[in-house]
Amino acid sequence: MNNLSNLQRLDGRAYDQLRPVHLQHPFTKSPAGSVLAKFGDTHLICTVSIEAGVPKFLTGSNQGWLTAEYRMLPAATIPRHSREFMKLSGRTQEIQRLIGRSLRAGLDMTAIANYTFTVDIDVLQADGGTRTGGITGGFVALQDACDRLLAEGKITKSPIRNAVAAVSVGLLNGEPILDLNYQEDVAVSVDLNVVMDSNGKLIEVQGTGESDTFSRSQLNQMLDVAEKGIKELLEIQK
Repeated sequence: MNNLSNLQRLDGRAYDQLRPVHLQHPFTKSPAGSVLAKFGDTHLICTVSIEAGVPKFLTGSNQGWLTAEYRMLPAATIPRHSREFMKLSGRTQEIQRLIGRSLRAGLDMTAIANYTFTVDIDVLQADGGTRTGGITGGFVALQDACDRLLAEGKITKSPIRNAVAAVSVGLLNGEPILDLNYQEDVAVSVDLNVVMDSNGKLIEVQGTGESDTFSRSQLNQMLDVAEKGIKELLEIQK
């Protein structure tokens, strides 16, 4: 990483610097947990709703469940894109499955037996990193929802095993940069989304050679930069 001191990012950040992060909670009244999450110019509403009962495949298992839904509002991007109703795009399905998997990894499902948590991630404004922002903001809303269940006496212990956060990394001119905005996302040759927990364990790594391949050493460099960013996000979540 010899060239990092000379690397010029479009918004002037250091190669391993997050965008400004702001997590406002509670944000709305109805859900059990709600957060307005801002990562630079990417803004999301993350909410968690709780219902009694579980999907049929968990009936009698003495476990709870968490599922996620992700949508991008039509005016979140330029140009406007059409609303998704019954038929979801492959991208939307893939992102909401990622968010669900990631947040389930932080939960003890037996501690929420017979409850279903629904995490809704709605993108108000998109400037890159909506899936990673949805995970990071969604965890804060999830923590609030769990605290409410505890306060109401509906569960006896917190189901949170570990905090969860996520961030993107890319290779720009062969060097890793953290927390990509949209302009960087389309410019990098490699795009990596990393999800980790508060014990430093990896939950998911999604890496794609957009316009070039990448080496094992470059992967390690990107993971190191991602880990630094995620540790900072975990502190912000607190």
